[in-house]
Amino acid sequence: MIPKEVFEETLLQFFAPIRPFLDDPAVSDIMINGPGQIFVEKKGQLHLVDAKFENKEALAAALRNAAQFVGKHVDEERPILEGRLPDGSRIEAVLPPAAPDGPCVSIRRFFKETLTVERLIGFGAMTEDAAVSLNAFVCGKLNVLIAGGTGSGKTSMLNALSSFIPEGERVVVIEDSRELQLQRVHVCQLEARPPDPKGRGEVTIRDLFRATLRLRPDRIVVGEIRGGEALDLIQAMTSGHGGSLATLHATYPRDTVTRLETMAMMSDIEMPLHALRIQLASAVNLIVQVSRLQDGSRKITHITEVLGYDIPTQTYQMQDVFERHYDGFDDSGKILSRLEPTGLMPRCIEQLHEHGVDLPPVVHDAVRRREKRQEGARPAAPPPRRGPGHG
Repeated sequence: MIPKEVFEETLLQFFAPIRPFLDDPAVSDIMINGPGQIFVEKKGQLHLVDAKFENKEALAAALRNAAQFVGKHVDEERPILEGRLPDGSRIEAVLPPAAPDGPCVSIRRFFKETLTVERLIGFGAMTEDAAVSLNAFVCGKLNVLIAGGTGSGKTSMLNALSSFIPEGERVVVIEDSRELQLQRVHVCQLEARPPDPKGRGEVTIRDLFRATLRLRPDRIVVGEIRGGEALDLIQAMTSGHGGSLATLHATYPRDTVTRLETMAMMSDIEMPLHALRIQLASAVNLIVQVSRLQDGSRKITHITEVLGYDIPTQTYQMQDVFERHYDGFDDSGKILSRLEPTGLMPRCIEQLHEHGVDLPPVVHDAVRRREKRQEGARPAAPPPRRGPGHG
């Protein structure tokens, strides 16, 4: 049996051309387009680097070893690899013949130093008031979806929000490939597994989900929703497992619910569409929308409450609690923006009070200002008509 440390070091030797970038804390992504073209992302900006693999075979050998490290197998019949490197960095690769010009690889770096809420506030990803509000939403056991595009910071946001889960609660995490670093002690980490070359031993996200419901979870956290497990999550959320957290790919809050709906329909369980939509709108309470802006920064753009599903109009009812406003660019090309409360009071406020938490004063102040403006905008009531004899 090869010692784990020796296996890890041997694997990293295959990745020697990109080893400096794997060791550089400023690099967040490494993208390999065949052996001769490598890009890295630093501070949200992509840079072409001089590093190269010797040839397609050298790069393919590195990927085969990476597959072996996570107990997977890649070949012409299974040319897609999804796994992780020894430091936890996530690797996704497509090999020939699916990638005729040579393997295409994306490595999302794993940072040993977890991004805390305080650091995200320092980066401008959120404000202190938004953080206090999110703390209340998580403590109040709302079901929260973190949505955004590729590389928008969904996983970092989920890791940070996990710090708001009260100590003493049992958290069960379900992932395709282990990536989350939840900032809690009582965590049960589960990871899906593909079948071996003979088609044996597969453990799907849905398999893990069914097992999770009998593991007595206080919170269920799904690293990323991708398919039919969406329906399992929706049903868990509506059957007493409040406070669930999950991420999925979507660009705007309204896209998030429709994408979740589409993935729920991938399930093998037949359900009338209107019933699914009603259940979904009841299950999901809050959407935290994150985005990678034009200047490379990653920000929360919306914190949106899902209110329900309106059957006559066949639309999801939603309202933004916080929204980001944009004020152009500064002299260095950075986007100037503000994440501010909209003045709409979340309907879940009573649920928050039941759990002993409240929203920050800035939210209540914004609600009062909005109500005042609306009162001022209302037309004055006409004077009462005088009857005969009242001159």
